[in-house]
Amino acid sequence: MSAPPEHTARPRRSRTRSRTVNARPALTLSTLLPHLYDLRPACASLVCPDCKTWVPITGLGTKKPKVVPHDTGRAGKSPAIPCRLGSNRLVTVDVTVKKWQERLEDGHAETGHRRKTTVRRKPKMAPAPAVSQIAEQKQKATTVAETGHGQPLWMLRKEQWAASESAVRDSDARRANLPIGDAPREAPPVPLDTLHPERRTS
Repeated sequence: MSAPPEHTARPRRSRTRSRTVNARPALTLSTLLPHLYDLRPACASLVCPDCKTWVPITGLGTKKPKVVPHDTGRAGKSPAIPCRLGSNRLVTVDVTVKKWQERLEDGHAETGHRRKTTVRRKPKMAPAPAVSQIAEQKQKATTVAETGHGQPLWMLRKEQWAASESAVRDSDARRANLPIGDAPREAPPVPLDTLHPERRTS
């Protein structure tokens, strides 16, 4: 036995013959935002505050306009669940079509000038190292620079001396071979004896 077909929400007709009136207080249009209702005669409707769906307003030009009976979902697609709180509710039309259009245009103008705010996240700063850590880093950098890629300091000194030993010995030999007459003539003689000044006695 096949399952019965699932009923969907009925189409919302702009005019109904139902004389039932909802006992709840009338819905005042001025309390709604302008984009939540439409006062054009061809498509007078509003968003039902209870089920949040667009619903036609019947009898807009009469003394007792009201929201037509409707289901909570989209017509023809959602399950047929009647909106009992919002159906047949009276509507107080206290806004003219011209005033509604002005409010609607003002709202669009305000939202049109708004720009998206770019969120700029602050960069995460690393915690400042302690004084002992700074000294240790400097010591390591100095050691690496002096030792040359991790070599021991004594080995580096030995290599430097081996590279410059011949040049130093040549310089020493040239200094020893200077003639005696090349000393400055006008310079005072250098004292060879150690001077021992005496202290004054009062």
